[in-house]
Amino acid sequence: MVVDEQSQRTGFDDMAREAAADLLQHFWILRDRDAEMYQQVRSREQVLRKWFWDKAGLRLIVHRHFVKLEKVPAYAMPWMGMQELQSTRDYALLCCLLGFLEGRAVLDQFLLSHLCEELQSLYPHAGELDWTNYEHRKSLVRVMRLAVGLGVLVVVDGEVDRFSQSEIEVLYEVPAVARYFMRTFPRGLEDFSDPQQLLDSELVDDPTDRRRQKIYRQLLFCPAIYSSGGQDSDFLYLRNYRHRLRDDFEQNFDFQFELYRNVAMLTLPERQSRFRAFPGHKVIEDIAVQLAGVAREKYAEKELPLQYDGSLCLTKAEFMSWLAECAQRYSTGWSKEYREKDMEGLYRDLVELFCEWQLAQVDVVTGVVCLMPALARYSGRYPDDYREMEEGCEGG
Repeated sequence: MVVDEQSQRTGFDDMAREAAADLLQHFWILRDRDAEMYQQVRSREQVLRKWFWDKAGLRLIVHRHFVKLEKVPAYAMPWMGMQELQSTRDYALLCCLLGFLEGRAVLDQFLLSHLCEELQSLYPHAGELDWTNYEHRKSLVRVMRLAVGLGVLVVVDGEVDRFSQSEIEVLYEVPAVARYFMRTFPRGLEDFSDPQQLLDSELVDDPTDRRRQKIYRQLLFCPAIYSSGGQDSDFLYLRNYRHRLRDDFEQNFDFQFELYRNVAMLTLPERQSRFRAFPGHKVIEDIAVQLAGVAREKYAEKELPLQYDGSLCLTKAEFMSWLAECAQRYSTGWSKEYREKDMEGLYRDLVELFCEWQLAQVDVVTGVVCLMPALARYSGRYPDDYREMEEGCEGG
């Protein structure tokens, strides 16, 4: 029996696989909210800590109130951030809120009105925060929703949503985990001249280990890794160690490691609700894979030249013509919102989606849209008889 228990803790068994996936998906796992998930991580703490640190240089923090994998990316990307926050003001208010909480004791309670007064003094630009401004109030509502959702604050009484419309009071309590929300850094922020220096400061000094950690982080946290040319050292590492990478990810996770001439990525053979994956269930994502199918056809028909990195670059006019053809074929199956949206609006939504998933890059000066190699992995279309099927459903 002792031997069996020990063997369970030396590899990623089913419980460790589940725990690893949960750590990747959640900002942190709070014991009072997800006791079973918390205990699952604790029971496989050693093997998880070793894998994430050795492979990616990521720290697993285990506390009596929570467990957390410090998910530090290799590079900061424009799409990274908190989905709930929409503006620079939102992030500034979140930082001010955290500064306010630093001075509060655990289980301390405070009113929203008192917080509003304190935030005005903490806000970086004096006089710019105006609680009579609707947009400023909405910013605070988003921040407070996020804080409560993450467990940084506990609502004792009241509803913050009404603050955007009128003066209301909400009573909050400071939980024990509030002071652990912010990461600690190896040196003071004033010692770094740019964000990349901050990210690199936590990597090991050995060049080979440093490269490995960056590559594992990119595979875990980014949709794709692209080659920048024949002498790309990161891509040479991917090719040389592809078998080890495949074993590491496919034996320990539910991921599949895919490596092509110009792109590497982790994919899910089967959709899992715990992960945010592309394509999802949004109509714009359906349109995106339909457009990817049109792009594949056009590339094959016209033998269009690819760039050195495998991307296919189009002028905005060319992209719009492909989009118009996609709409002509499939728009009857789209939602009312997208059937009625003008082509410029559809273009903006698609480009934003493509850039978020690293499926395209756009030159803001020339408007040239470069479709990236990962997009070639997708192709979607409705069945040939989908119009008849829709008409049958409407008639039935």
